[in-house]
Amino acid sequence: MSGRVLLVATGDVMAYARHTGRPGLTTAAGLLAAIPGNPGVEVVTEDVQAEPSWDTSPSTMLRLARRARSALLDEGFDGVVVTHGLDTIEETAFLADLLAGPAALRGGIVLTGAVRGLDELSSDGPRNLASSLAAAADPALRGAGAVVCVNDELHAARWVTMTDATSVAALSSAPAPILGRVVDGRVEMTATPPPRPPAARGEPETNVALIKTYPEMDPVIITSVVDAGARGVVLEGTGAGNVPITLYATLSELAEWDIPVVVASRCRTRPVALEELPLGLGLAGKVGAIGARGLAPVKARYALMVALGEGGRHAVRDWFARL
Repeated sequence: MSGRVLLVATGDVMAYARHTGRPGLTTAAGLLAAIPGNPGVEVVTEDVQAEPSWDTSPSTMLRLARRARSALLDEGFDGVVVTHGLDTIEETAFLADLLAGPAALRGGIVLTGAVRGLDELSSDGPRNLASSLAAAADPALRGAGAVVCVNDELHAARWVTMTDATSVAALSSAPAPILGRVVDGRVEMTATPPPRPPAARGEPETNVALIKTYPEMDPVIITSVVDAGARGVVLEGTGAGNVPITLYATLSELAEWDIPVVVASRCRTRPVALEELPLGLGLAGKVGAIGARGLAPVKARYALMVALGEGGRHAVRDWFARL
């Protein structure tokens, strides 16, 4: 396979060396050199400074998403690979997916990481990187949007989540399928990618709070983050999208103040609006809340950031209706 791929390295676990006489982080070029043999594509390396994955800021995620987009749209790369710690790889991948726009049709956007450091026994980093470079250059990923590649599996950014912090099989898309696999340096697609998200317009709003709800929750927990400057709030509810009744009056007030509140669930849910749920469910929608359309709470937060670039609560509701 041929192609020209941009490799953006953030100094994640994949680059750690802990057990040698010279511990530290290797560069993108060092990661590339650790791949046995020829990667099969032309690779341009680039190192970026980033926080540890467990503390990756929205500004860093936005920078990585925009870099991937510009590499494909403006610089003619056939694909982009971003190395990233696994703690928040699903969030950065989803934000990259939301912001990709027409770049998704130009080439693959692949994020990858590792559970084990570069100098650990049976390090998973070199193989994950080799598979990701092959996948990014493969025309099969054009139009699929951002994906995460680990353990030779390709996961859609919208579906993937980290489920195991101890295994090289750390990620899952369940109950959705994996998109495909990398076999002998080529992509074999095994499922249809999720629908492309609505176009992102305007500048994403990074000051969005994510709050876990619980029975008899005091609504001051929500109003305090709004008073502190949050432009939107995602509530992690239960079941099909339920939140405590103690919050209803506050949700109604926030709707009047044009502060969008999106209700996601700690469970897997159907991608439908709160108003479409059976009688007795999704009652938060009756006081102005917006359903997350099946997104996990952490991903609903990034979707709300992007949606707020379109305007206030009504624009956000319309954007989520098209998600």
